[in-house]
Amino acid sequence: MTGRTPSGAGALGLEAVGISMRFGGVLALDDVSIRVEAGTVHALLGENGAGKSTLVKCLMGFHRMTAGQIVIGHREVEIPDPRAAHARGLGMVYQHFTLVPSLTGTENLVISRARVPAVIDWRNERAALARFLEAMPFTAPLDVPAQRLAAGERQKLEILKQLYLGRRILILDEPTSVLTPEEADELLGTLRALVRTGRLTVLMITHKLREVSAFADTVSVLRQGRHVGTARVQDLDQPTMAAMMIGERPAPAGTARGTTAGPVALQLREVRAPDRTGRKVIAIDSLSVRGGEIVGVAGVAGNGQTELMEILTGQRRLESGTILVDGRPYVPSRAAMQAAGVRCLPEEPLRNACAARMSLVENLAFRTFDRRADDRRRFWLDRARLRIHARDLAARFRIRAGSVEHPIASLSGGNVQRAVLARELTGTVRVLVVANPCFGLDVAAVAEVRARILTVRNGGAAVLLVSEDLDEVLDLADRILVMSEGRIVHATRQADANVGVIGRHMAGRA
Repeated sequence: MTGRTPSGAGALGLEAVGISMRFGGVLALDDVSIRVEAGTVHALLGENGAGKSTLVKCLMGFHRMTAGQIVIGHREVEIPDPRAAHARGLGMVYQHFTLVPSLTGTENLVISRARVPAVIDWRNERAALARFLEAMPFTAPLDVPAQRLAAGERQKLEILKQLYLGRRILILDEPTSVLTPEEADELLGTLRALVRTGRLTVLMITHKLREVSAFADTVSVLRQGRHVGTARVQDLDQPTMAAMMIGERPAPAGTARGTTAGPVALQLREVRAPDRTGRKVIAIDSLSVRGGEIVGVAGVAGNGQTELMEILTGQRRLESGTILVDGRPYVPSRAAMQAAGVRCLPEEPLRNACAARMSLVENLAFRTFDRRADDRRRFWLDRARLRIHARDLAARFRIRAGSVEHPIASLSGGNVQRAVLARELTGTVRVLVVANPCFGLDVAAVAEVRARILTVRNGGAAVLLVSEDLDEVLDLADRILVMSEGRIVHATRQADANVGVIGRHMAGRA
């Protein structure tokens, strides 16, 4: 497999020395110095917008830092671009996927090598990949185009790609956000075992403090673009880590649950639709959510949750069946959503709920740009009003952006999430459908988002929460459903939930 690092190569240390980064008038990093020892797992914590992604993109050569040095293996190096980073043994799994959507997993892995023969012997390549996967504790579908894979499957494939390329320093940006707790522990346990052999060094951006405590050796914290501390994990408890991240500002308080559910607001009857591969059927015989209720849908990635969201947002056509909102037939469209008070936060909001190159102002106005304050039709754009509206939402939802006129793609993942949530929760909400709403968010932002969802629920809206984070479902849902192989296979009230039973249904072993 030409282009891979020799298997006998050892782990390398990595050091950022006095790194500063400016974007125009915004100082994103201010004299940040962090040392990652060879053969360790080093966690990087911080709120969204703290500078974590900017720092690692400097290390990977995506950004040319304003000041500072990078040291690898005790030598100062120049990393002008990602190719140079790869040559130095650095690999990264990004929060936003980098796979070629139209290519299969096998094709993505093979073409990722530095040198690919003009004529590829696919038989030998598949045999080599099979041997490689035998040493991995997890796999991903290799014969399906990446665009058909669920987020969790794509995340696994991204990590497999870096390990396949033999990287000696692996940077992970929220590696377990779309994995079940069991998958996350298995993945991180395997990476830690590779680290212990002296073959790999891991720098991991995460917001899951439990994973830091369980798998990291050392943790560094960024706050508002500055390095505020590094310590051995064994010397810190989780409240101390959280306090380092948010400083003197306390995390948002939780919102008390309401107690009374109203009439059924959202209902699916005998719904049938093809899955992403076109070979299986999504079959939802009955699913209902009452006003003032959160119904959580749990499941391992790739079992129909993505298709369920696409059905409810109008991105996947029904073969048969009916969707009802407040007892009336509902066919998703912008006009129908507006009229029925249906709002959505899909997974990967930058790809599925935003126009990446358009400004934050424009993205926040998608629901209202053609409506007046009295909800009558507007026939021209009032750009001044839209800017005022955007600045108001940015302040209320703590959206951090250099300017509301900047493209929404320039925001961090967490701020994109906040922006879409701000847009969808403004106005009358009768039904809220959300998927993985806390994907990639920090401790304080998770508490804030969950509090907002509970507030909507307590206001009488029906909330359907699709999440691959079982802890999130258990924390928020009043009733829990489990999807497996495109069907609802288990249902329970939250008060009666048994994690072991839910896990067996998720794994298809019940």
